[in-house]
Amino acid sequence: MTSKSYVVQMNANGLHGHGVVNGKAAGGAPRGRQGNDVHQVSVNTGPHHAAKARSRRQRWDVRPSEMAVKTRNPIRAIVDGMKLTPNPEKAMIALSIGDPTVFGNLPTDDSVHQALKQAVESQRYNGYAPSIGYQKSREAVANFYNSPLAPLEAKDVVLTSGCSQAIELCINVLSNPGDNILIPCPGFSLYKTIAVAVGVNVKLYNLLPKQSWEVDLEHLESLIDEKTSCLVLTNPSNPCGSVYSKEHLQGILKLASKHCLPILADEIYGDMVFPGCTFHSLATLSSDVPILSCGGLAKRWLVPGWRMGWILIHDRNNVFGSEIRQGLVKLTQVILGACTLVQGALESILLNTPQHFYHSTTSFLKANSEICFKELSTVPGLTPVMPSGAMYIMVGIDIDHFPGFENDVDFTERMVMEQSVFCLPTTVFDYPNYFRIVVTVPEEMMLEACARIRQFCQHHYRPHSQDSSELDQ
Repeated sequence: MTSKSYVVQMNANGLHGHGVVNGKAAGGAPRGRQGNDVHQVSVNTGPHHAAKARSRRQRWDVRPSEMAVKTRNPIRAIVDGMKLTPNPEKAMIALSIGDPTVFGNLPTDDSVHQALKQAVESQRYNGYAPSIGYQKSREAVANFYNSPLAPLEAKDVVLTSGCSQAIELCINVLSNPGDNILIPCPGFSLYKTIAVAVGVNVKLYNLLPKQSWEVDLEHLESLIDEKTSCLVLTNPSNPCGSVYSKEHLQGILKLASKHCLPILADEIYGDMVFPGCTFHSLATLSSDVPILSCGGLAKRWLVPGWRMGWILIHDRNNVFGSEIRQGLVKLTQVILGACTLVQGALESILLNTPQHFYHSTTSFLKANSEICFKELSTVPGLTPVMPSGAMYIMVGIDIDHFPGFENDVDFTERMVMEQSVFCLPTTVFDYPNYFRIVVTVPEEMMLEACARIRQFCQHHYRPHSQDSSELDQ
């Protein structure tokens, strides 16, 4: 068997391969040199090595990786197994999809379209951008979110392919396999999907429906241990639609400070709050807790398909230091960041979107939420919780009054079959016997959906006084 070695040198001009001669590369570099730009590759040749290589595998046996096997989206895992055959006599009303563009009644502002059109026509954004985003685009985001209470510069901004990638990068940069993260229950299912796939454990802290889905601080603190790598906080909330008060957020920050726990703040619905409510960005309330705040264009600007997100690094005491920042840079290099065309439009979008666009959107969402809350509050067996922001309302099911159903999955499945209304069962959020309604549909559709839900519940509701023989009739 013969063995040949090659040194592959990476420099500004590309790749150069040098054969090894007498212990030195043909280009003069010593054999086995270590460094950032030189890698030695050994290539074994000869019939004996070829025979060994062939003997390793005698048949096809291609299996998915452990990461692929562990990756599980709870929404898809549950919904895909449901029997979702609508009543053919009623048009389908899907109140399950967190995409505000589905029904066409909530278009983005024309200024947003014009910004993208100009970026395309400029022909300046067709190539690769730096993996963390163009400097000018990062400056635009930093300027938009800069606050005396939470100062930001371009170096504190990482642009990502949607808020989902921002969340993924944050979990991966803060956590190792065997660590645990704390996530809200009910909470956005992606946190768990990302963590479990890479061997990070998940602990669910309770939210309290009777207190507008505030965090159960006592329960949260009981879950923290030496392997806890970060706390995930969603405000405003998906799926709950809650918006936390300044005082409640300060209570959460106090716990994080006490236990030296960094926070991943999912603020994709930041400022998407109903008129009369106030959103407090978490970083403006703390000077010592390091916070990675995730956001993006998707929801507030009603363009989820544009895949533009960001991470805002708030670290005034330099707890993260250079290592976390450099870790984020390295992770972005896997897919080279966000869409360059949208990056090119970003400054104009942030500067020129008129305030009346935001107000119109949140006013519509509040009105639809009030319709839904009012209509379902008088339905026996249901308990809606009025939201304060985002695009969702949670509705509790008193499952004991619906003996024909085992749980929320069964309940929502039958509602599709009988009434052609699909609401998301909250088992997908690890919180059974509620369902989530998306309030972005046109008003007349919301009224029709609520009427059908009422009819469905009236048909299946049973008072506790009825015995089992009556229930079967």
